[in-house]
Amino acid sequence: MLKDITLGQYFPGSSIIHRMDPRIKLILLFCFITALLMANHALTYAGVLLFLALAVAVSRIKPKALFKGMRPMLFIVIFTAVLNIFYTPGEPLVSFWVFNIAAEGIERAVFMALRLTMLISATFMLTYTTSPIFLSDALARLMSPLAKLKIPVHEFAMMMTIALRFIPTIIEETDKIMSAQKARGADFETGNLFRRAKALIPLLVPLFVGAFRRADDLAVAMECRCYHGGEGRTRMKQLHMTAEDAAVLTGGLLLLSGLTVLGRLGWFIP
Repeated sequence: MLKDITLGQYFPGSSIIHRMDPRIKLILLFCFITALLMANHALTYAGVLLFLALAVAVSRIKPKALFKGMRPMLFIVIFTAVLNIFYTPGEPLVSFWVFNIAAEGIERAVFMALRLTMLISATFMLTYTTSPIFLSDALARLMSPLAKLKIPVHEFAMMMTIALRFIPTIIEETDKIMSAQKARGADFETGNLFRRAKALIPLLVPLFVGAFRRADDLAVAMECRCYHGGEGRTRMKQLHMTAEDAAVLTGGLLLLSGLTVLGRLGWFIP
């Protein structure tokens, strides 16, 4: 299951989305999330889903890889959907004990599950098609106006990128520790939920020790290379917006803006 978590990984490619300026990707992701949060009807959800499916097809990322990355998140999606089923008011279809299941609850649970699934998938698409270095540069460039307010923009972008970069590393380290403890007789797969959670506690100490050691090694390496933040820092690869980027940005903004307006105003709702 741990190996299925692919957030933070980058899959090199030559598709339009891979070649796109990472700043454009971040802007479109923000607009996509806005349109998704504003969606309140089947038509608006279908439009957002169509936009996401088009992005996946153009990026040439295999849907299998996307679904595999979603597997560890299924518990959160299902748990959220179940809560919406039981706690959404309406005319009850089924009643038992203190729980009531209404048609409004089922509809809201389906939409909420779709919303979470598309939100996670869109975030995965960003990391799958953008290298951590370009992602850091894009964040720093987009947030550069905040530097006038004495906000450490470059340092913030660097921390975000390092956090994403080390997710696969920490997952791999956790898998190694679990394999080593299983070889010594540890049991992580039997018993109820609480017993399994308790069995994971011995993983925390070596995992945190390894993470702090790796962070210290990274800090020493950055100091040895005279890293001192974004002031006066140059980049080997500069970000340039092409005509292709402008066309994709224009088309994406028009589509997502239209979906946002439809969701905000509630058009086509009977």
